[in-house]
Amino acid sequence: MSYEFILVNPQVAPFVGLIQLNRPKELNALNLQLMGEIKEALLQLDEDENIRAIIITGNDRAFAAGADIKQMAGRNAIDMLKIDQFSTWDSIRKTKKPIIAAVSGFALGGGCELCMLCDMIVASETAQFGQPEINIGVMPGAGGTQRLTRAVGKARAMEMVLTGNFITAEEAREAGLINKVVPVQLYLDEAIKMASKIAEKSPIAVQMAKESVLKAFDTGLQEGLFFERKNFYMLFATEDQKEGMNAFIEKRKPEFKNK
Repeated sequence: MSYEFILVNPQVAPFVGLIQLNRPKELNALNLQLMGEIKEALLQLDEDENIRAIIITGNDRAFAAGADIKQMAGRNAIDMLKIDQFSTWDSIRKTKKPIIAAVSGFALGGGCELCMLCDMIVASETAQFGQPEINIGVMPGAGGTQRLTRAVGKARAMEMVLTGNFITAEEAREAGLINKVVPVQLYLDEAIKMASKIAEKSPIAVQMAKESVLKAFDTGLQEGLFFERKNFYMLFATEDQKEGMNAFIEKRKPEFKNK
C-alpha cells in the first residue's frame, strides 16, 4: 500500500519491519489520517509471516510532538464522540507482534501516548517526553493518565499531567518509562538491534509472552497467573518448544519455524 504520512520498510533488517512517521513540517503531529495509516501498516506487518518484530520511529527532531490540534480545535463533545478516534488506538494495541518505539526529539501528548502503546522504547539523548495537554485546556485522552501512571508511578505522573512539564530521556529511563538511552546517531540502530534479537526467538512464544505481560495491566494477580500458566502449557504443543529445548540440550542454536 502507498501512504501519505508514513514510510514503511518491511525488511529494515531480517524479520524486522519499520514504520516511520513522515510529517516533518508538522513535527509528525498525529492527525486522524496518520493514525489510520499506522493502524493499516501494523495490520499488514502483523499478518506478514516474514515479520517478527516491528519498529515505529519519527525523525531526529521529533518522534511526534502531539496530536494535530488544528484538527480538533473547532469540534464539540458530540463531534469527538462520533469520530471515535481512540478506536484506532485500541486496534493498534491488539498488534500481536512486539513493537519497539525508536524515539528522538519530542514525544509529547499523543506522541508520548503512542510510545507507551508500544512494548519497548529506545530513545536518543535528545528525547523529551511529556503530556502537556493541560496547557491547552484539556487532558490526555489516549492513555496518558493510565499507562504513564503505571509506568512511572502516581507522583511523577501527576506532576507531568498537571504541570505539563517534560522529562528528559535519562529521567524517563530512571523512572521506568523507557528501556535505553543512546546517542542520537544510534537510537534507530539500537532499536533495530533489539528487534533483531527478538526476531531470533520463537515467534509464537514471543507472541504469547507479550500477551501475558500485557495481561498484567488488565487483571489482578491470580487471573494474570492463570493466563500466564495457560499460555505456558500451550507452548508445549508447538514444534518450536521441542526445537528450542532440544537445541539447548544439544548445545546448538535453535531454528524456530513459528509452528
